[in-house]
Amino acid sequence: MSFLERQTTRITGTDHGRRHNALGSSGSGRIPNAKKPRSRPPASLRDHLPYPTSVLSPASGPYSIGSMEIEVPVENPRPISDITRHGRHILQLETVLFTLYYPASFGSGTGKAPGGEKKWGRETWLPRPRMETAKGYAKFAGLPSFVGIGLFGATTMLTKLRAYRNSPPATHWPPEGNTKKYGYTVKNQQGEPPEGMDSEPTFPLLMFSHGLGGSRTAYSSLCSEFASYGFVVCAVEHRDGSGPRSFINHKKRGKNKKDQNGGAKVDKADCNGDPGCEKEFEKWQHMDHTEEEIRRGYHNVDYIFPKGNPMDTAPNNEQGVDGELRSAQIEMRLCELEEAYRVLKIICAGDGEEIARQNLRTGAYVGGSSRGLAGVDWAQWKHRFHVDKMTMAGHSFGAATVVEVLRHTERFTNVQAGIIYDIWGAPIKPPVEDPKHRIHLPLLGISSEAFMYWEKNWDATMSLMNEASEHGAPAYLLTVRGSVHISQSDFSILYKHITSFFLKATVHPQRAIDLNISTSLEFLRLVTPNSGGGKSIIDRCMTDEKILQTPLLEDMPDDHRPDDEWIAARLRVEHEFRKRMAAGVQRKFKRNLKGERGTGYTTEDEMWCFYKPTDEELRKWIEDEGRGEKRIDEERATKGDGDGDNGGKHEHTDSSSETESTLRSDDEIQGSSEQTQCDEPPGEPVKDKYRKGEKDTDAAADAEANEAPAETWLGVLPALRDGPQQG
Repeated sequence: MSFLERQTTRITGTDHGRRHNALGSSGSGRIPNAKKPRSRPPASLRDHLPYPTSVLSPASGPYSIGSMEIEVPVENPRPISDITRHGRHILQLETVLFTLYYPASFGSGTGKAPGGEKKWGRETWLPRPRMETAKGYAKFAGLPSFVGIGLFGATTMLTKLRAYRNSPPATHWPPEGNTKKYGYTVKNQQGEPPEGMDSEPTFPLLMFSHGLGGSRTAYSSLCSEFASYGFVVCAVEHRDGSGPRSFINHKKRGKNKKDQNGGAKVDKADCNGDPGCEKEFEKWQHMDHTEEEIRRGYHNVDYIFPKGNPMDTAPNNEQGVDGELRSAQIEMRLCELEEAYRVLKIICAGDGEEIARQNLRTGAYVGGSSRGLAGVDWAQWKHRFHVDKMTMAGHSFGAATVVEVLRHTERFTNVQAGIIYDIWGAPIKPPVEDPKHRIHLPLLGISSEAFMYWEKNWDATMSLMNEASEHGAPAYLLTVRGSVHISQSDFSILYKHITSFFLKATVHPQRAIDLNISTSLEFLRLVTPNSGGGKSIIDRCMTDEKILQTPLLEDMPDDHRPDDEWIAARLRVEHEFRKRMAAGVQRKFKRNLKGERGTGYTTEDEMWCFYKPTDEELRKWIEDEGRGEKRIDEERATKGDGDGDNGGKHEHTDSSSETESTLRSDDEIQGSSEQTQCDEPPGEPVKDKYRKGEKDTDAAADAEANEAPAETWLGVLPALRDGPQQG
C-alpha cells in the first residue's frame, strides 16, 4: 500500500480492498478536471517528527484551507488611551495584523506554490520570530526566558498550521458530507450549485478575537474548521498588550528613506526637504517610539500587567479587575477590528494589489515570510465573500470584545450575530441606558465546565443572555462537559497531556473542538441569510448532532467543582484513573455488546444547556421585521428537523461511511464517567432562575426532540465515535 493510501486509510478508516461511492448524487465521484492536481493533507517532515504534541489535526469540512498573513498600516495612527508607562503611551494603533483562513481551491499543496516556489509554504503556529515569541510566553507565565525557549523548542516550535499560504480561494460548491463521513477525498469533489444559487458560492465572513495570552494562530483549529465549512475567517492579532509578544513593523517614511533592514529616518530634519517624507512624519508624529525603534523599523508589545494588580484575571483577586486598562484594551481591539474590516472590504472589491503593496509581512520586515503575498491572484477574490454581513466570534477576553461589538452596531453596522466562547465577564461594562447600545442580535455562548463554576463570571454571562432575549434576539448558552478554559484553543490539542493531567479535563481535546464547531454551525444555520453560500454549505455538509435541541438543565451541577483556589482553572476528578478506565469500558460495552448503538443517549451526555429561546420567542423573532428569509432558517427554527431528513437532504447509509478508524482506540479517548445521562431532578430550570416569570418548557417535548438520531452512537455517526481522524 502506498504512502498516500496509508494516509487516507488512517483518515477514513476504510478498507481500500473495497470500492464505495459514498458521495451520493450530489458528487460526481471524480475530480471535476482530471488535469488539476489533487489536494492532499499537509505531509511535510514537520508533521512526522517524533514530538508527541507537534501536529494540529486536519479540519473536518469539505474544503481544503488556505491562509494569508497580512499586516498593513492603519488609516489614522494614534494612541488609544492616556495610559502611559515610563512616559510613553502603551496602547498605540499603528498597524493591523491578521491571518485570513479561507476555503481553498483544488490542488492546494501540490505542484508549484502560487509564488512559483517548488514547495508550498505554511505559516508557523508559533508566530515569527519564534524565539522572541517563546520569550514573550515565558514572561507572561513568570518564567525565565530559557524555560520558554526550551519548552516550545521541544514541542511546538516546528508546528505549522493546517493551511497553505496564498492558495487560490475555492470557486466550487462542495458535495454533500465532510471528511469525517467520507474521508479526505471529499475535498477533491465538486457538488452541484443549490437551486437558485450562482455557479460559484459567495462565502460568509467571520471575524475572530483571541483571548489573553493568545494570538492570531492560537485558535487555528476553530478558525480552520470554520474555513473548511465555507467561511472566510479573519483572525486579528491584538496589539493591546493582551498577547504574549507581538511585533509591529513601521511604515516606510518617505521615498527611499528605509534601509534593507527596515530602518527609517529618525526625525523630520533627516528628510532633507523631501515633501513625501515630511508628510509621512506629520502623519506618524503622534506615535511614541524611541530613536532606536525608528532606526530598526519595528518595536514589540509584550503582555501588559496591571500596575499593583498583576493577577486581576484571577477569580479570587480581592482588588478586582483593572477597569481602566481593560476598557482601553477593548477600545483598541474595536479599532483593530474596524481596520481589519476596512482591509477586507478593499480585498473584496478586487483591489487586493494595493493591500499587497502595503503589506509589512514580507521577508524585509521582522516576523515576515519571504513568500509574503506572492502569487495571489487578487482578481479571484473580487466578491468572493460577503462584507455586507458578518459574524463576530471570540474567546475569553475576545468574547468580551464581541459583546462590545454587538452593543455598538452603529460602528459595526454589518454584524449579524455573535458567538462567545468561554467569556471572561469581568471587563464587561454594564449596559448603558440607551437601548440602542444593548444586544439586539442573536447570541451563542459556549462555556467550559471549569468556568461554569466561577459564580460571578457565570452570572455575568447569564446577564448577557437575558440582555439579548429581552430585546427579542434568540440567545443560547451551553457548556461542554469535562472541558477547561483552554479547550477551545490549540493549546488543548498541542498540550493535551497537560490539559488532562494538570487541568483535569476529561473531554477529548479534539472532541471539545468538534462540539464547539457543531454547536456554532447549528447556530449559524439559523442566523445566516439564505443568500451566498453559508447556509447552503452548512446544510449540505455538516454533521447535525442536534445540540441546540438539548433540553434545559433543571439544576446547576457541582460534582466536579474544585476547591476555591482552583476555581476556573481546573476540575475536580476523584478516583481519576478508575473513572477514566470505567468510561472507556462503558463505551466499548455500549458499542460492541448491546444490540443497538446509543441506547439511552441524549445530547446531555456531552453538553449541558442552560439558556435557549422558547418556540414562541423564535417565532416572534422570525416575524419581526421580516426576518424569516433574511435572518433565520424559519422551518428549522420553528419546527426542528422533524423526521430527521437532514433538511431535505438525503442521508447516506453506505456501509463505508460507518467504518471505524483504527487510528485511535476507545481507551485513548479521555472521556469521563460523568458523561452519562443526567438525572433531571425536579426544580426550577437554571435559565428560569435568571428569568423569573417565564413559562416552563414542555419536558416531554424536549425529551422527544432529543432522542439520538438514527444510525448514531452516542449522538454521532458511527465513523465518528472514536473522535476525529487525524492524518
